[in-house]
Amino acid sequence: MTDTADTRPVPPADDLVATFQIEGWPVRGRIVRLGDAVHEILTRHDYPEAVANLLGEACALAALVGSSLKFDGRLIVQAQGDGPVAYVVVDYDTEGSLRGYCRYDAERLAEVQAAAGFARPGARSLLGQGVFIMTVDQGPDMDRYQGVTAIEGETLALCAEQYFAQSEQTPTRIRLAVGQSDTGDGLTWRAGGLLIQNIAGDETRGDTADAWVRAQALFETTGEDELIDPTLPAETLLWRLFNEDGVRLFEPKPLKAFCRCSLERITGVLESFSLEERQAMVEDDGMVRVTCEYCSRVYELEPPQAG
Repeated sequence: MTDTADTRPVPPADDLVATFQIEGWPVRGRIVRLGDAVHEILTRHDYPEAVANLLGEACALAALVGSSLKFDGRLIVQAQGDGPVAYVVVDYDTEGSLRGYCRYDAERLAEVQAAAGFARPGARSLLGQGVFIMTVDQGPDMDRYQGVTAIEGETLALCAEQYFAQSEQTPTRIRLAVGQSDTGDGLTWRAGGLLIQNIAGDETRGDTADAWVRAQALFETTGEDELIDPTLPAETLLWRLFNEDGVRLFEPKPLKAFCRCSLERITGVLESFSLEERQAMVEDDGMVRVTCEYCSRVYELEPPQAG
């Protein structure tokens, strides 16, 4: 008897980003689910909950936007301001690698949390007055493209929507979520996101305004808990939202936490300093130590290696 079981590989439930299409609608979308990758990034530093949440949102956002790049390169998502979080930055490359970190002032953060009355103030409260930046890096032989908008709204999702409206004139809706899940071995960080964009009307499509209004209405029903639920596959979530018309999920792209720091890169950075500056870096035991801001790896170099 012939075995007719489906032997196709089962797509991963986590650490993926994928494009989807609502059948017959002038709307394109992407969905991201992050598990181990975002947990690794957020636990490399001892971030307070509010800061970890902000960085997790930035990771999900960078994957959603960066996965649309049609060339080998990087997308850098950054927000900086005069608030207790000086800046948050996430670096995504088209291999699906993510890294990111935040710089913050613990005392000012505590003051903002006390004034807000809860542990997780939003992006505007954390970053203050400042700018939201997306940078596309196409490699050393190409110029970088950078778009900058003001920080508006209490979430990075709202900042990104404003960016697309101003920089690309593309109607865009984004939902981001970050939280912790008890896996039985302790709490682990998770993040998720959903993005939809309106495809402009033309002679073939006609007016797309009504379809966009309907798509947004369905999009609004997405719960943050659904975006990070480890038991809810991406396909099931999309089907819940758009089952009346049908939705097709394309092959997902795997994501991972990966830092590009290396001894060679660190040595190159040290060589950019003057001899006097390098000598001032030597510690009492005669070694120079450099800590990567992204992954917290400590590089120990003997003074000859340091220059």
